[in-house]
Amino acid sequence: MLRYSVLTAGLLLGFSAFGAPAGELPLMPWPTKVESPATPGMLVLNDRVSVRITGDTLDDAANRLRARIAQQTGWTLQPADNKSQHADINIIIAQKVAPQPEPDSDESYTLTVDARGVTLAANSRFGALHGMETLLQLIQNGAENSALPWVTIEDSPRFPWRGVLLDSARHFLPVADIKRQIDGMAAAKLNVLHWHLADDQGWRFASAQYPKLTQLASDGLYYSAEEMREVVRYATARGIRVVPEIDMPGHASAIAVAYPELMSAPGPYTMARQWGVLKPVLDPTKEETYRFAETIVSELAAIFPDPWVHIGGDEVDDTQWKNNPAIQQFMQQNNLADSHALQAWFNRKLEKILEKHQRKMVGWDEIYHPSLPKSILIQSWQGQDALGEVAKKGYKGILSTGFYLDQPQYSAYHYRNELVPQGLNGVDKLSATDHPRSWSFSMPRLKGSPVTGSFTLVKGETGWRGFIDFDGKSRRAVQNIVWRSENQVTFSVDTWMSETRPVLTLNADKLDGYFLLGNVRYPVTGTRLNTVPPGIAPAVPDASQQDNLLGGEVALWAENVAAPVLDIKLWPRAFAVAERLWSAQDVVDVSNMYTRLQAMDSWSAVSVGLQQHSQQQVQFIRLANSADILPLQILAQAVEPAHYYTRNHLKFQAGNYHQFEPLNRFVDALPAESTTVRQMNFRVERLVSDANDKDSAAALRQLFTLWQNNTQQALALSERNYQLRAITPVIHQVDKLASMGMRLTDLLARQGVLDESEKVSIQRELDSAAEIQDEVVVAAVYPLEKLLQAAGKR
Repeated sequence: MLRYSVLTAGLLLGFSAFGAPAGELPLMPWPTKVESPATPGMLVLNDRVSVRITGDTLDDAANRLRARIAQQTGWTLQPADNKSQHADINIIIAQKVAPQPEPDSDESYTLTVDARGVTLAANSRFGALHGMETLLQLIQNGAENSALPWVTIEDSPRFPWRGVLLDSARHFLPVADIKRQIDGMAAAKLNVLHWHLADDQGWRFASAQYPKLTQLASDGLYYSAEEMREVVRYATARGIRVVPEIDMPGHASAIAVAYPELMSAPGPYTMARQWGVLKPVLDPTKEETYRFAETIVSELAAIFPDPWVHIGGDEVDDTQWKNNPAIQQFMQQNNLADSHALQAWFNRKLEKILEKHQRKMVGWDEIYHPSLPKSILIQSWQGQDALGEVAKKGYKGILSTGFYLDQPQYSAYHYRNELVPQGLNGVDKLSATDHPRSWSFSMPRLKGSPVTGSFTLVKGETGWRGFIDFDGKSRRAVQNIVWRSENQVTFSVDTWMSETRPVLTLNADKLDGYFLLGNVRYPVTGTRLNTVPPGIAPAVPDASQQDNLLGGEVALWAENVAAPVLDIKLWPRAFAVAERLWSAQDVVDVSNMYTRLQAMDSWSAVSVGLQQHSQQQVQFIRLANSADILPLQILAQAVEPAHYYTRNHLKFQAGNYHQFEPLNRFVDALPAESTTVRQMNFRVERLVSDANDKDSAAALRQLFTLWQNNTQQALALSERNYQLRAITPVIHQVDKLASMGMRLTDLLARQGVLDESEKVSIQRELDSAAEIQDEVVVAAVYPLEKLLQAAGKR
């Protein structure tokens, strides 16, 4: 039995009606419509809570729901009364459907919590499963009881394809870890597990007909047919589809080791250990290649019931094709103009094989070719430009660019990543009264060619606006243009690399400075241009073409991801991506998102069993050689892993970009983003806007004191473990920045002024502290820069 209590209107002020944008309840993804009654109340829970499901059995879902309630409340629930016709939680399913989720399954539901109890209604089992997760998110352990707020929710997803790619090929992931991620996906209403089962560094799919794949190319780490079926069963019970991926014709080094006769160049081949784009590629002119492909597809279809099979198709190095006279002759005989046409030939035959086995083809951008049918699905790592073009041509697509969670990035960056390509809204249309200034730039990277292009800042009648043109990319509008001085400017733009913030000094005919990619500074140089350069217009589909955009996927590539740190990389950030894929397009308030994301972080650890916190604790205990890990936890507040692909590129430069590079350092235990630094930034902005904000000044002083007092303990730990020794400079930098922060906070609070020489000296120290140490960045530098700039202006 449950009881209810009526609340004063003020207690739940603002909860009366929420559609989009999001409100303040701890829900993520935010539902389509949320309403609270005029007289708010709470439904109080107790240890006799009962669940009744009608219309479908939902397998063991009712028991899972009760077990989750027990986890969230800490209760031992009394045994369920299965004979009672009255239940506290009534789940009503309108239609019984097959348990296997389909791409077009109905996922909608309504949820009502009032004085009578909980009613969850759904058209199918899949909506009911989503509604149960929403119900669990609503449970609040308050000052007096555990309760649910009275509320009515109507909900359905914006996009039908909301996935997570798990890469078991580069670093093997045990089945138990995959199941835990499935639980997390269900909690976030993500509905497609894209399982990357083969790549250059390993073949993880046990093939009965081609046993040498696992005998010679898996290091003994692979999944049996029964293990894969168990993953499918587990996912199906939680409303999640499983789409397997076997990369063809490239990323084929593992196939080459086992069956070199299928390759475009003779062997022998050895196991690939280096990361990157490698040369082995299947020979598309051999009938044996297609017998291999059909056998593998047949075996996949027997295990994975989903209608889609992912064939990869990306990053084909065509060197072997070009160097093989027989393949070149084949291309001439079949009028294949280039390697892309040859790959399309291969894909057409592969598509027919898939069709024979009642499967459809999904692959990366490179599979697009006008000779392929519009029934294929294109997953884009190349971004909204590529996705927009294929959508305009009638092909269906999903987006992964901007959702790469193997890269450390701010959650806000992923959250702002709108799937539908956006136009410029006239930002680059110049009038007679506009005064544009254009500059070219070149930004060298640690690996690969420099990023080049130009940007234009326009002074108009209403202020500054601007746009940027990366070579080969469409034009993008820039935001937040700020002139720090007469010749130093900063602005922001989200790019395929990261949240990008140039900080540039513009001289008469040259520029220098850096692009801040997330939290990492990349030096940049450039020159003044005499004219505004032409740009590439964004590929914006019309309303009907936008129907070809089916959704998107988190990508968690595993160069820097292994099972012991898996949850740290994926959660809670995946909730931000899940909201972008589920919720209305105008649910975009970043501050509100972070508030709810923080709630999801703790809820998912308790209710779902995700291990982003416990995995970090285990790594810190190992590094500290002790259970006393507080010094490492405090140090972690000030730092973040280097963003973008900086860590990968540093490993490449050091010769450590390979499968056996240990993921056992301090940086590997860090989340992508420091919650403490984000909160510090909020306090700094409050103090900058109001020097009399005593609460913010006190909070900053308390934080800086904590960091200063931690220095000796952190140094002692770094001396006891060789894996921590490389972060000794980081510990000293945090100590120095804490002293600097105390000085700047006190100065701002009493409305003092820095002289120019001291400002220059402090900026020099901040620039030094911003440098990468052991793949770590002291993220606290950037809120301190705001304090410095404010102190220098007063």
